[in-house]
Amino acid sequence: MPRATFLLTISALCAMGQVTNYTIVVAGRTAGHETHTFGDDGSVRVAYSYNDRGRGPEMQGRYVFDREGVPVAIELSGQDYNHTPIDERFSASGGTAQWKSRAESGESKSRGWYVAANGPAAQTAWLARALLRSRKPSMPLLPGGKATLEAGSSVEWKGQRVTMYSISGLDFTPALVWLDDRGDFFAGSGGFTAIREGFEDSLPKLEAAEREAEEKRLHDLAARLGHKPAHALAIRHVRVFDSENAIVRENQMVTVNGNRIESVTVDRGAPVPSGTESIDGSGQTLLPGLFDMHGHFAAFEGLLNIACGVTDVRDLGNDMDRLLRWKRQMDANEMIGPRIVLAGVMDGRGPYAAPTNVLVDTEAEAWAAIEKYKAAGYIQIKIYSSIKPELVPYIVRVAHENGMRVSGHVPAGMIADQFVDAGVDELQHINFVFLNFLPEEATKTNTRARLTLPAEHAAELDPNSPAVTKFIAKLKDKHIVVDPTLGVFEGEYTARPGVVNPSYAAIVDRLPVQFRRAAFRGGLPVTGNEDRIHRASFQAMLDMTARLYTAGIQLVIGTDGIEGLMLDRELELWVQAGIPTKDVLQIATIGAARVARADRERGSIAPGKLADLALFDGNPAREISDIRKPRITIKDGVVYRSEDLFRAIGMTP
Repeated sequence: MPRATFLLTISALCAMGQVTNYTIVVAGRTAGHETHTFGDDGSVRVAYSYNDRGRGPEMQGRYVFDREGVPVAIELSGQDYNHTPIDERFSASGGTAQWKSRAESGESKSRGWYVAANGPAAQTAWLARALLRSRKPSMPLLPGGKATLEAGSSVEWKGQRVTMYSISGLDFTPALVWLDDRGDFFAGSGGFTAIREGFEDSLPKLEAAEREAEEKRLHDLAARLGHKPAHALAIRHVRVFDSENAIVRENQMVTVNGNRIESVTVDRGAPVPSGTESIDGSGQTLLPGLFDMHGHFAAFEGLLNIACGVTDVRDLGNDMDRLLRWKRQMDANEMIGPRIVLAGVMDGRGPYAAPTNVLVDTEAEAWAAIEKYKAAGYIQIKIYSSIKPELVPYIVRVAHENGMRVSGHVPAGMIADQFVDAGVDELQHINFVFLNFLPEEATKTNTRARLTLPAEHAAELDPNSPAVTKFIAKLKDKHIVVDPTLGVFEGEYTARPGVVNPSYAAIVDRLPVQFRRAAFRGGLPVTGNEDRIHRASFQAMLDMTARLYTAGIQLVIGTDGIEGLMLDRELELWVQAGIPTKDVLQIATIGAARVARADRERGSIAPGKLADLALFDGNPAREISDIRKPRITIKDGVVYRSEDLFRAIGMTP
């Protein structure tokens, strides 16, 4: 049998010329498709595309496998999520494997399963199938790392029996995939779920099984990695960041009893009461737990947040049922993760709608959505880009009547000045400030224009011009909060294929091997002089953030990226913009707590407040990069060691 005929023998589905179709589903809606066409040479041709608010990949390719299901040839072309051209090639012959894409190239004499940087949804299933056939506990991966497979539960639907498998070694958390009894790809989990066409109605049952497996793993980690002191806990000889006054107090002792801070005093060296546990904080700084004010929480980020000292995340758009379930478990310390500040997203229907099932086009639909969010404990509404402009004043009025804040993207057909006049409380993303002063095309904010136009023109805007000065004065007069998310634009505007994304530069060597490759993919595509222009535009965003700060605009710090890890970079960028380090930490603690209406309980280190604390080597209030040296996080009185949490998600401490 020729080496490349494995696919011809795996099942009847892989007969010559057979076509298998998959639907890409997000929030219950079809977002795209994946198609496999099997050839008579043992190859499979793939086509994969989906639409995510005007972004998304459109890829075509060809795979050839050996008898064991390991790729020996891969050719991929098209465009990636950011519409950057794809040209990826892999081949293995004569004992040598070689690969090349726009972001990387290399070769290896070792045999392994090459994970394509721009591969289809099915590639995880093909890896699982190869692991099953190998009958070995793990398989080497190319360019690096190894994958291990574990079988999970089985589900039957319409006479089709499928089994869930988890693969460790690809990401921070195991990847889940469903195979049928012939070993063929049935469905893959994730934000954009791929499932065999005709079986879309089985997704709730599959997701329930995935949820059960995920929660068991997370509960086991919480039981193993969290420590609740039996009595009091004293952190000795530590410098304390006083967030209320943005100063550092040296040689302090902070005592925690249960889930509350009991006392904060000068440490005079007296012995602590019998039974009190102690942590030596010499040479370290204790901060209130940090706030990430722009998250879209995922379960694995619970460990990342706590490992990095983040004890609060404001979630600005998620599946309600899933998020509320996670929140209950984290509040009960059954799952490791931050406290969640609830902000519910809503968008209008259309090709650029956000990945949410809360879509509103009428006042009645908006009213019902606000009522539902309010009943579930949400304190804020986030308006997204395809909401009809004429609905914005109504949404603001009803939300305010219910005691809820309103923030968001500036919807298509509006500019920020009009959005503010409609009565909102907060503006997400610094790009909308620049779009306020760009041509009429800038109002197409539900398309990629909201990213590309500021990239092309932000550097042209004079931050001290009369128009900008007038707009900033309006922001201050109306007490508008601004959430810049600078790290998002650093990645989009300054990252280039083959060069490490500056947002990841300080941690790239600590990341899981396969995930590390994402740091080299680049941001928005650039040609010629666009590289210089995009970089200048990002600098303009830094300068504008500093301009807002100097003008007295209330700012909040959020990532809109990988939580925990990216908050570190966000803080560094704010300091790079010229905002004093202590003020940045104040904004990320008590400042955020005030906006989140949580400052009575959190945001500062004071007797009676909740024991949400983060201990760092060095002094982040003097050198912001020390924020990358977390040692211990205490959330609700439970003690977590950062190095243990990092290891649990495949990172080097």
